[in-house]
Amino acid sequence: MSHETPNWGIEPVPERLRVLGLFDTGLLWSSLGLSLLVLVAGTYLVPALSLRDAFLAILVGGVVGNAMLGFAGLIGAQARVPAMVLLRAPLGRRGSYLATVLNVVQNVGWTVFELIVIATAAAALSQRVFGFGAKWLWTLVAAVGTTALALLGPVGFVRRWVKPFAIWVVLASLAYLTWWALHDAGLQRLWSRPGKGGLGFWGGVDLMIAMPVSWLPLAADYTRFSRSRSRSFWGTGLGYLLPNVWLYALGAVLLLSKNLGDATSLMTAIAAGGLASGLALFALGVDETKEPFANVYSTALSLQNLIPRASQRMLILVAASVSTLGALTIDLAQYQSFLYLLGSFFVPLFGVLAADWLVRRGYNRDAVFRAPSLRPAQLGAWLAGFALYQWLIPTGPSWWKDVVNQLHPTSWGLGASIPSFALAFALSALLNVLVRRRARGSPVA
Repeated sequence: MSHETPNWGIEPVPERLRVLGLFDTGLLWSSLGLSLLVLVAGTYLVPALSLRDAFLAILVGGVVGNAMLGFAGLIGAQARVPAMVLLRAPLGRRGSYLATVLNVVQNVGWTVFELIVIATAAAALSQRVFGFGAKWLWTLVAAVGTTALALLGPVGFVRRWVKPFAIWVVLASLAYLTWWALHDAGLQRLWSRPGKGGLGFWGGVDLMIAMPVSWLPLAADYTRFSRSRSRSFWGTGLGYLLPNVWLYALGAVLLLSKNLGDATSLMTAIAAGGLASGLALFALGVDETKEPFANVYSTALSLQNLIPRASQRMLILVAASVSTLGALTIDLAQYQSFLYLLGSFFVPLFGVLAADWLVRRGYNRDAVFRAPSLRPAQLGAWLAGFALYQWLIPTGPSWWKDVVNQLHPTSWGLGASIPSFALAFALSALLNVLVRRRARGSPVA
């Protein structure tokens, strides 16, 4: 088996394939953080928040969310198995299937939105240069590129695509777009402009946290190839933090400085900004295929938790096909609600995983592959965290939000991510300690 393109399944990764060092891991996560969709997410913070409050929300949410992501990467490097297989330890084998289904749905959803944003950028450029948009055509082209990268696997992706040229082209493109956004923008005037309301500060923090949190159920898929836990933690956490903060802030500045009506007009504005901005958008659009690559690859790995003997390559092709169909029919305007919904599922789930891993001082092979069928107490801790998140920020179909709002939920002034994580973490840790004491026959204090 090649060290460059390991097509490894759900078994622990052997030492000979643990080849990603600190620099490689940092490049991988920096590349995943340099995304047009992150740029779009930044536009949702303003003008509801002032630019000053938006920047503070970005910083606070970035530190919190990426600390979680780095820790998830560390756990993956220690256990050396894919994320959904890893969840057999805290949730039980069958309990992990619920998380797996949710992760497959979120991965397909992310792939859909990524393909939409790539096709939107390409259509805006082709309309300006050639006089036609053909968004459907660019969707199919992006899907082909995505599938090719997914078939490479994470090690081949870093060493054949990111490290040689992709990361440097993207950095140069974003550096130019940053200058273009700030040039003659009147930053002091924008900085002093008050927010219009409709989104509180902690709601902005939750929106920022939702981006790194969306990678929590994928992190171990890649860090299982890392050489050590510490390299995995710092490479993952810092690698994703820096571009995440940069692009959220840039998206907010672009919307204000270019007087855009909403997030959907961002690509058109960049495409119309001149030759250099058009070339930058083209480079970012080509590179954006790395984002759905990660989601398609992790969809296949997640499905292998349910059907271990299935061909990973075949699952990649199926995931890419389903996502392409979705990208041809779904609207980008649903993106903000999608981010909050992801947070409500995966923030408390990570709280359960982190607490269980800490109490048990890591996972060996038996903890994962000989886990009981169900661990109801840990599933209950996850459910409690999810319920608290939804209580604080009702997210989902309109009928569901109406039901929750009729209960008159009260904000705690901290958003939803931090309280739901804390509740799930505390309940998981407490229940773990009680169960371990009972198993030892010790009296419970």
